[in-house]
Amino acid sequence: MATVPEVLGRIAAAPPGPAPAERCQMCAIEIDDTHRHVVDLDSRHLMCVCRPCYLLFTDQDAALRFRAVPDRYLTFPAFTLAPGRWEELEIPVGLAFFFHNSTLDRTVAFYPGPAGAAESELPLGTWDTVLADNPGLTRPIPDVEALLVRIPDRGAPSCHLVPIDACYELVGRLRRVWRGFDGGHDARAELDGFFGTLARRSRPVEAGTSP
Repeated sequence: MATVPEVLGRIAAAPPGPAPAERCQMCAIEIDDTHRHVVDLDSRHLMCVCRPCYLLFTDQDAALRFRAVPDRYLTFPAFTLAPGRWEELEIPVGLAFFFHNSTLDRTVAFYPGPAGAAESELPLGTWDTVLADNPGLTRPIPDVEALLVRIPDRGAPSCHLVPIDACYELVGRLRRVWRGFDGGHDARAELDGFFGTLARRSRPVEAGTSP
């Protein structure tokens, strides 16, 4: 009969089994890393889904509980932010994403921090002023797209229209490396890499043109 130390030794020496495959959160079929997402409008959660389930909810005008997250990336070279406007928005860091929450019927804003995405209480009308200052911005599809704004330490602010899952992916990446109040060096490096990829992926929309 094997002793306890021998049994424990065999367990420790045994190779780990394969990681369980990720599955569609609707039909439970196995999915890969390139899967898509839908938003549950009731819970506000992102759901990982297979392509057939994703395609069920691509009609953005349908009155459904779930809505497919599109794959649209745009950038707006003419984006401007008047002096003091970011401070008026009362966002404590130089990055935030803005999207229309159809349940609340208003724009909401989130910014990254050590605990993940934190919601900002937008001052009434201030974001509308930013939109008025930038009439060339394409409006995001409610709930599934966002305007992602970055205020760098040096240089001009930038604005991209991105899928909402890209915003939460960025927040998750920043959370893993965040240090101190502003994120620290590693968070800034993560941001630079993310926005470098975003710039290559996004299609520029010039003022006065349609996306």
